[in-house]
Amino acid sequence: MDDLTGGGAPDSTGAPLLDVFMQGTTFFDMVLTGLPSQPVPGTEIHAEGMGSCPGGIANLAIAASRLGLRTGLASTFGDDVYGDFLWRTLEQEGVDLTRSQRVADWHSPVTVSLAVHRDRAMVTHAHSSPVPLAGLVSDTPITRIGFVSLDEEPEPWVSRAKAKGAKLFGDVGWDPSGRWAPEELTGLGDLHAFLPNSTEAMAYTRTEDPRAALMSLAELVPVVVVTCGGQGSIGIDSLTSEEEWVPSLPVNAVDATGAGDVFDAAFILGTLREWPLRNRMAFGNLCAALSVQQVGGSLAAPGWGDLADWLAGVRHAAAAGSRSAAVLANSYGFVADELPSHPAVSLRRAVATIARMSDA
Repeated sequence: MDDLTGGGAPDSTGAPLLDVFMQGTTFFDMVLTGLPSQPVPGTEIHAEGMGSCPGGIANLAIAASRLGLRTGLASTFGDDVYGDFLWRTLEQEGVDLTRSQRVADWHSPVTVSLAVHRDRAMVTHAHSSPVPLAGLVSDTPITRIGFVSLDEEPEPWVSRAKAKGAKLFGDVGWDPSGRWAPEELTGLGDLHAFLPNSTEAMAYTRTEDPRAALMSLAELVPVVVVTCGGQGSIGIDSLTSEEEWVPSLPVNAVDATGAGDVFDAAFILGTLREWPLRNRMAFGNLCAALSVQQVGGSLAAPGWGDLADWLAGVRHAAAAGSRSAAVLANSYGFVADELPSHPAVSLRRAVATIARMSDA
């Protein structure tokens, strides 16, 4: 088993060697759950739950760090109370912020996520950072995997990291213009793995079902996995000639925010540990399923303690005669071999307010 829990020796800049490095915008996420419907003009509705947590690229960073991956993030943070909360929380989660920066007189981007009936809508207020993200990474991070978003301009560090042996993973975001221009996917040829959801995959490939989109994308990138929400995930690894469909797990979803990022982090870990494609996808499905049962994207991400508890519960139910639990225990038996031997630590969860002194 690879050692994915240490901090790594520093490189020439003093930054630690990393398992995964990413760059992007960090948002302060306020998540409202248990809404009976989306708001209608002229009315007021009440949410049953609420949580505050780092969002945006922080969803992936925290999910990866909680799985023991040495994770680096380049992002900008305002000098407001939101920025204080975001920076402190990421540091507490073990994310390396060597290449991140606090920015004076600029407020941190904020997203309000409205969770309704297993889906969500989001409202964001943000201004461009006065410090471009491109200015944060002047060197080449020494990392095993670099994560990029294809709907953003490629940064110089990406090609340099690939030249030094990093595998590039990527996804795309929602296109508010509705154009879904295929030319935005020109960077696919540089990727080792592409991990879109079904809506994104079909829109960019101009196909009408997820598998057709998968087959189209598999002509362009070695590893493609399309996540399909409650229908699970489908994937092709052309390097190993594997094609898989892995069903989702039955869960009572509270908040789907960040579930895709949690899946990506889990798939990255499985790649670093050289698992078969089915196990990589199953682990992604499992981690995403555990995350949607908590409020808040990044702080809902599971750690190894959550995974150990889930597996123990499934095995207990299987021993008591549950056939469905027996199927799960067999399908996810590989997780037991991957559980770290060190004690699991308790994880922070999203809370309604931004705590002050109680965070210390």
